[in-house]
Amino acid sequence: MRLVFGLVLVLGLALAGFAVYMAQGYISQTQVALDQERAAREKLGPLVDVYIVTKPLAYGDAISIEDVRQIPWPKSALPETAFTEEVALFPEGAKPRVVLRAMEAFEPILASKVTEPGEDAGITTRLGKGMRAFAISVDVSSGVSGFLRPDDTVDVYWTGSVAGTDGEMTRLIETGVKLVAVDQTADNDGSAGTTIARTVTVEVTPQQVARLAQAQATGRLALSLVGANDESIADAVDVDSQELLGIQAEEAVVIEQQRTCSVKTRRGAEVADMPIPCTD
Repeated sequence: MRLVFGLVLVLGLALAGFAVYMAQGYISQTQVALDQERAAREKLGPLVDVYIVTKPLAYGDAISIEDVRQIPWPKSALPETAFTEEVALFPEGAKPRVVLRAMEAFEPILASKVTEPGEDAGITTRLGKGMRAFAISVDVSSGVSGFLRPDDTVDVYWTGSVAGTDGEMTRLIETGVKLVAVDQTADNDGSAGTTIARTVTVEVTPQQVARLAQAQATGRLALSLVGANDESIADAVDVDSQELLGIQAEEAVVIEQQRTCSVKTRRGAEVADMPIPCTD
């Protein structure tokens, strides 16, 4: 009987020790996980609820409450124009906003990618204050072979005849002009692929509108695509046919003939010219 009691006591102590060991291991793992989560939260900093889209939205799509939801977002990495409140994204009684730039699922909604409530996603929403939209006719050569996209920057060259010169000349007339639309679209996501545009719409000042209108009426316009990160400003450029071919105009050399004066004299039956100094 005592032997059985002893065995039971030893077994109980063994089970109790094993349970304590397992509990210590679980508590240790839990503490490690808590420390890791705490470190991650400290690294991220405070979180803010931000509205994101739950599905891909294309240019011109209206945004509804069913298309968005809120997720925590690090405040230190929060875009300045992100929407954090429902009343800001969906004002009470207002019409929905419209997408200006294509957005993928779970992308934060930024004010620069949507219109104001009830506003149309037209060209007027993309023009800066005091700027105007002007359309330029292009083809496969003058339109950079279809590689133009809205928001690209281009230089504008004019080619035509100038009074008093032989042949045609080409001149750089505008630099750093921003495109706001290609043909009839202002979407710049490139989902439609490369297409040969017939017209491009640029954002320019009223003075530039007058210059471009005059240039388009008196000659041909061609566009030169500027690199995305190129902040340089092109210098004035003038090229004519002679300069292109390296032909130098010959200067006419006029040699002034020496002036002579004379009087006629008679010597008997002969009449001869006698040189005298010129007085006038």
